[in-house]
Amino acid sequence: MKKTMISALVLSAASLGLPAVAGFAPAYAAAPAVAGLPDFADLVERVGPAVVNIRTTERITQRDVDAAGQADEMQEFLRRFFGGQMPRGQAPRRRNLPTPGQEIQRGIGSGFVVSADGYVLTNAHVVDGADEVYVTLTDKREFKAKVLGADARADVAVLKIDSGGKLPYLTIGDPNKARVGEWVIAIGSPFNLENTVTSGIISAKARDTGDLLPLIQSDVAVNPGNSGGPLINLKGEVIGINSQIATLSGGYNGISFAIPIDEAMRVADQLKKSGKVTRGRLGVQIGELNKDVAESLGLKNNKGAEVTQVEPGSPADKGGLRVGDVVIKYNGKDIDRFADLTRMVLGTAPGSKATLTVWRKGAPTDVQVTVGEADPDNKVASRSGGKRGEQRGGTVPASGANALGFIVSDLTPAQKRELGVNGGVIVEDTEGPAEAAGLRQGDILLMLNNQDIVDAKQFNAAVAKLDPKRAAAVLVRRGNQAQHFSLRPAPASK
Repeated sequence: MKKTMISALVLSAASLGLPAVAGFAPAYAAAPAVAGLPDFADLVERVGPAVVNIRTTERITQRDVDAAGQADEMQEFLRRFFGGQMPRGQAPRRRNLPTPGQEIQRGIGSGFVVSADGYVLTNAHVVDGADEVYVTLTDKREFKAKVLGADARADVAVLKIDSGGKLPYLTIGDPNKARVGEWVIAIGSPFNLENTVTSGIISAKARDTGDLLPLIQSDVAVNPGNSGGPLINLKGEVIGINSQIATLSGGYNGISFAIPIDEAMRVADQLKKSGKVTRGRLGVQIGELNKDVAESLGLKNNKGAEVTQVEPGSPADKGGLRVGDVVIKYNGKDIDRFADLTRMVLGTAPGSKATLTVWRKGAPTDVQVTVGEADPDNKVASRSGGKRGEQRGGTVPASGANALGFIVSDLTPAQKRELGVNGGVIVEDTEGPAEAAGLRQGDILLMLNNQDIVDAKQFNAAVAKLDPKRAAAVLVRRGNQAQHFSLRPAPASK
């Protein structure tokens, strides 16, 4: 196919048949300056020697040998009785069974040296379950590595090799200064093809994929075997550890993710010192705040994290954090997405004092909490599995549902003690807005538009005064969790 390249096209007023006007030059849009594509050769030559190949092995146990032998015998049984007889005089063919202690290949990955004395970073999933880990340099020297620690939550592992001399290493960059659209390269061992270089641009930053850390998204080709390798900027600085790909086929589909190197180094420092990572804990469950609820609560936007559960006796409980609070700042830093709070707390040293700015009853207030230590699984309070509708209140009002679609009754003193509340009402039935929102019998209503609900009479009176043109925020408790719901009052019938 013939390809034609046109470097420039200049048209004058005369060539277009347009009259020339004295004193005026023809107005044409200036062509944007086009920069040439970067040449990565010098960069790769400089940083490539610090990138390593990692292979892992596991040792065969007697149990593995026994299982393989049983499988072999079963296969022979099925062949003999369902696949025809062995020729006379020919012995059954047996595969060579492994022997206990024998090393077999487990997996491959990538990594990079971060100090001249042999510290190597990679992904935790690269070395997970391995009995031995081997690191191969670009000059083909291979070393058995010691795993100093691996953290599955952050997917970071630290290895140590003893090379007997100074090793080339990568400079740690600042991923916060990286810009969307800038060029980056990845070096690794995709499909065990050592020292493979791919390039692309940063597609997005702080991408929330549900992992512990916000990730750097790029379109750099990353495939199985690239895991643990560096994402490098044009200065030759490592800004991330290649960790994940978005794929339906198992191969590269145009989206890859890297762990920001500053977050990875914080984890690595702890792993080097103690072999484990300690994280902070509040003892709460949180949820996302939608726009309608935020507006009903008087917030300017829906940034922040809504507290849906407070574990009794937890640091949050002792500090005075309440169900229904919306945490908008943590130690002075804004909570843009509700997952930000989880990451900030987990990154806080246990025993530290933390200040949470919460939105409560229409105004911000500060809550001081002494951060606890998370268990290895970072568990919080368990959810209640109680059946709905088992808690019944006092006398059910004879009137129909109010403008929000609730029929409610007062809580008994015993129910208040059990729930640990001073007020609130229990839902007996729903219709209209409440039913459409998924609220149901047995739910406990605690607050209406930042105001505590005292009893059924007070609640119904407050609902009657609501503006039907504005949504109302109702704090609903179900089991051990509570959440705000945004409901628009039904207009009064004429």
